[in-house]
Amino acid sequence: MPQELQIVAARGSLNSLTLRDVAAVFFRQKRLLAISFAVIATTGILYSALFPSYKAEMKVLLRRGRIDPVVTPTPSPSPVFEHDEITEEELNSEVELLRDEDILRQVVLDTGLGQKTWLSVVTRQNFEERTEKAVRRLADKLNVQPVRKSRLITVSYSSSNAAQSAEVLHSLARAYLAKQAMSIRPSGQQIFFEQQVNESRIILEEAQGDLIAFTRKQGVVSAGLERDLVLQKLSDAEASEFAVQTAVAEIGTRVRVLESSLRDLPQRRVVEIKNADNPQLEEKLKSKLLELELQRTSLVTKFQPSYRLVQEVDEEISQAKAAIESEEQKPLRDETTQDDAEFDWAHSEHLKNEVELRALEQKRTVAREQVSAFRAAAGKLEESAIAQHDLEQQVKAAEDKYLLYSNKREEARIGDALDQNGVLNVAIAQQPRAPALPAWSFLAATWFSFIGACGFSTAIAFANDYFAPSFRTPAEVFEFLGSPVLASLPAVREIVRDSEAS
Repeated sequence: MPQELQIVAARGSLNSLTLRDVAAVFFRQKRLLAISFAVIATTGILYSALFPSYKAEMKVLLRRGRIDPVVTPTPSPSPVFEHDEITEEELNSEVELLRDEDILRQVVLDTGLGQKTWLSVVTRQNFEERTEKAVRRLADKLNVQPVRKSRLITVSYSSSNAAQSAEVLHSLARAYLAKQAMSIRPSGQQIFFEQQVNESRIILEEAQGDLIAFTRKQGVVSAGLERDLVLQKLSDAEASEFAVQTAVAEIGTRVRVLESSLRDLPQRRVVEIKNADNPQLEEKLKSKLLELELQRTSLVTKFQPSYRLVQEVDEEISQAKAAIESEEQKPLRDETTQDDAEFDWAHSEHLKNEVELRALEQKRTVAREQVSAFRAAAGKLEESAIAQHDLEQQVKAAEDKYLLYSNKREEARIGDALDQNGVLNVAIAQQPRAPALPAWSFLAATWFSFIGACGFSTAIAFANDYFAPSFRTPAEVFEFLGSPVLASLPAVREIVRDSEAS
């Protein structure tokens, strides 16, 4: 039963840590605790007394003091600001620029932080190694922090020498401003743009000379405008030709219709017809018949009716009677005619239309020649307009290039003037000065030394107690071996101390 209680007690001590256990650690390590506390506290007090830390501080102000145009192949737009707020990105960029390695290296070289020391002599470090280590030490000691909700950046540096702390920040400010000017606007822009202005002026003069020579050679002032005028005339001429062609077709149709009408119409028309006998002819025929009858009578008295002369006279008498009968049956006809009015009108219209048709055909020929001439002139002017347009484009491009480089040259000149006068977007709002008092007073340093000594000595005591190879309690034996502890005896020095006390 006592063995079981001891095992339970050992297990309980493993699962819980009491103040008694903590105090036991302090009692067991009191010598180490006292020695470490004294050493650490003394070291801190002596260091703060012999090597005080002097902290120099400066403040950098970000502002909108100037706007440098961007070097681009296009004209720079006019800077128009609705507000002059500094963004967080700009503030952080300036913070990183203050920590730039090139700037810190320049500060080390200017202030001599990388000079030879007894340690460097012993280790035989060369100049580059000393400079690199000095840059790292400066980066560790330099504190750059942006001030919240402001445009300020606080830069501080601490060292055991007050003058050196201020000198480091002064050198940092100079290197930072130089880097700021170099990074914002690289140098040599004005010389570059001056060369470009001279070259672009020569190109512009050559382009203008080519354009003038072309206009003189082609005999045109504005080929595009003249081409448009010729095209307008060509359009009018084509419309006139179409109108003449229409008129020719119309009058040709009219001439053909009149020719057909003239073939159907009589040239003269009968206006009066008179029928009458011919008395003179009848009287002559009757006289002739009477003579023939008398001649027959005389011949019959002398000859027989069968006589040839008598028969001839009979035939003549028969012919005379037939002629008299024919004249009596066929009266004399008298007709009166005159020119037909429709024929005359159609004839005159035909003649007039033929004349007009010939005139219109001649006009159509002239209109066709004009259309051909205008079309050829328009084609030639089109070629001239294209060539002139190309030359004008070259002149315009050369002029734009010349104006662009002229403006860039003026911008570069203004930028150089601003650089010479020190006009930047940053300014040192608070200049660093050598501090008269250390960053921590002797009393504060003493208190921090005691506090640090307490913490470090306690940690050392607990670490030494934890890593000690001996068993201090039955619980530790049980934890390590896994077997119950039947009995435990106090240390020999404790028995001797108790006996001496008794």
